[in-house]
Amino acid sequence: MRSPPETRYTKSGELNIAYQVVGSGELDLVYVPGWVSNVELMWEEANLARFLNRLASFARLILFDKRGTGLSDRVPNDALPTLEQRMDDLRAVLDAVGSERAALFGHSEGGNMCVLFAATFPKRTVALITLGIYAKRIRSDDYPWAPTPEERELAAVELEEGWGKVDLGYYAPSRRDDEGFADHLATYFRRSASPGAAAALLRMNSHIDVRDVLPTIQVPTLVMHETGDRDVSVEEGRWIASRIPAARYVELPGEDHVFWAAHADVVADEVEEFLTGARPAVDLDRVLSTVLLTDIVGSTERAVDLGDRRWRALLEEHDSLAGREIDRHRGRRVKSTGDGFLATFDGPARAVRCATAVAEAVHSLGLEIRSGVHTGECERRGDDVSGIAVHTAARVASLALPGEVLVTSTVKDLTSGSGIEFEERGVHELKGVPGEWNLYAVRS
Repeated sequence: MRSPPETRYTKSGELNIAYQVVGSGELDLVYVPGWVSNVELMWEEANLARFLNRLASFARLILFDKRGTGLSDRVPNDALPTLEQRMDDLRAVLDAVGSERAALFGHSEGGNMCVLFAATFPKRTVALITLGIYAKRIRSDDYPWAPTPEERELAAVELEEGWGKVDLGYYAPSRRDDEGFADHLATYFRRSASPGAAAALLRMNSHIDVRDVLPTIQVPTLVMHETGDRDVSVEEGRWIASRIPAARYVELPGEDHVFWAAHADVVADEVEEFLTGARPAVDLDRVLSTVLLTDIVGSTERAVDLGDRRWRALLEEHDSLAGREIDRHRGRRVKSTGDGFLATFDGPARAVRCATAVAEAVHSLGLEIRSGVHTGECERRGDDVSGIAVHTAARVASLALPGEVLVTSTVKDLTSGSGIEFEERGVHELKGVPGEWNLYAVRS
């Protein structure tokens, strides 16, 4: 994975707009995230960073924080930006990087500005791509999918009062049980806007209405939408695509509005094929691996007690100790999960011993971890791994007690003769995994 790009600034009127450029493809591609963003924090979430690197593999990728968010200048909450002003920000960034024409990819609220820009400046727009966008954010008789004014105002009030908390069951159901992902997403939002600014921006986007703009778009357009998106109905995606002349419409399976929670690669495949005419050659390899997944017990409470800075420092110490033990046991650290890690090993005994060693090492930091280990077939795609074996290890880890290393019967059987002793932990059903599973805890 490449290093995060340098953050630079350009002037849009009197305001400083933060932007980044990565990749050197002949095509310029601007990714505009929804609502609030922070261009530097984007690279700290493994799935989102992999997605951005995928885009940068075939294009010169341009990122920027919209005025009032992230690293760009703040604006008063009573002087919120219009879509026109945000278009000015985009033009300023394009001019700063010497881009005469670019493809625009807008997610959620970011798609509305891209729609307006593509219709207004077709000579500067190569193509338009949207994902999970709406045309209007307040319900009307001819647009029945949007929330009511009362629902939007209640959402703004609750957002400001509970800023820093994320309802994964709503925004990313596929990761609803992933505390690490929830913590990272909450941190991303907090460092992208203040509570008052976030609520004010939500009220601002409640007034967006680009319905009349859609039929005027002349550039090639791809509209994508996840079928079970709970924040923006798939009916909106279908309606939007039907209003744009010759638009290509793709429905993606899933329920996540935060698309990188589970479907970053699928979205990147669609974008690359649309812009280049070909999908990438998939570097997919199926191998038998032992998967180790861990997470820190009570991480949310510790983060609240310590505060962001001290918690981050403690996580860095945890990561350093864990990385040292993974290397010592000949494992491969695949990625961080926010408050834990995913690693693979070519032998189950090494994975079990590594899990035990990590638990002992981080105990010196006042931390307890729970660990799950399973051996099965994994799909390797580049540096990442996926498949039922990873999912199984995650479910096993979620059942482990504090300080416990919990394994499947597969691991227990494969480590026979290694000297590792186990205690029975009964038969369990693992959510999303077929069958019943005998689980065992490593005896200290």
